[in-house]
Amino acid sequence: MNNTSAEYDAVISLCKGLFMKKTHDYGTAWRILRPASITDQIFIKAQRIRTLEEKKVSKVDEGITSEYIGIVNYCIIAMMQLECGPETPVELAPEDVSVLFDEKALETKELMFAKNHDYGEAWRDMRVSSLTDLILMKILRVKQIEDNKGLTLASEGIKANYQDMLNYSVFALIKLEVK
Repeated sequence: MNNTSAEYDAVISLCKGLFMKKTHDYGTAWRILRPASITDQIFIKAQRIRTLEEKKVSKVDEGITSEYIGIVNYCIIAMMQLECGPETPVELAPEDVSVLFDEKALETKELMFAKNHDYGEAWRDMRVSSLTDLILMKILRVKQIEDNKGLTLASEGIKANYQDMLNYSVFALIKLEVK
C-alpha cells in the first residue's frame, strides 16, 4: 500500500535539508535572481535530466536525482520570489527561509492531493521520463507567460505551473525511491 503523504514528506524533507544547508553556506543569494532566471535554472536542470535519460551517460558526477532535487528547490525559490516583493531584503534570516519553504511546500502538497483525488494517482503508472517531459512543457508555458508579462487569457498562472513542476519532481523522486 502506498502512503503518498509520507513519501511526499520524506522527499520534501530531503530537499529542504539540502536547501537549508545551502542557505547556511550561501545565505539567500538566490533573492537576486529575476523570475526568468529562476525559470531558466529549472529548464537547465530538466534538460540535463532528459539528456541523461536519453544518453544514459554522465560526464559530471551528479545524476538525475540531484537534478530533480534542484528542480524542487528552484520551484520553492520561485514561489518565494513571487511572494517577496522588491522591498524584501536580499538577505533573509534562515528561520524565515525555513518557514517560507514549509509554507510553499505545504501549499503545493495540498494542491497535489486535490489533483490526486481527481486523477486517482495516475502518476504512479507514468514513466519518470514522462514526468521530465511534463516539467519541460510547464517550463515552456512559464517562459511564454513571462514573455507575455504575466498576462493570460485562459490558463493558470505562473505559480500553478511552478507547483506542478515541483509535484512532478517529487513524484519522480518517489518513483526513483529517493527518501
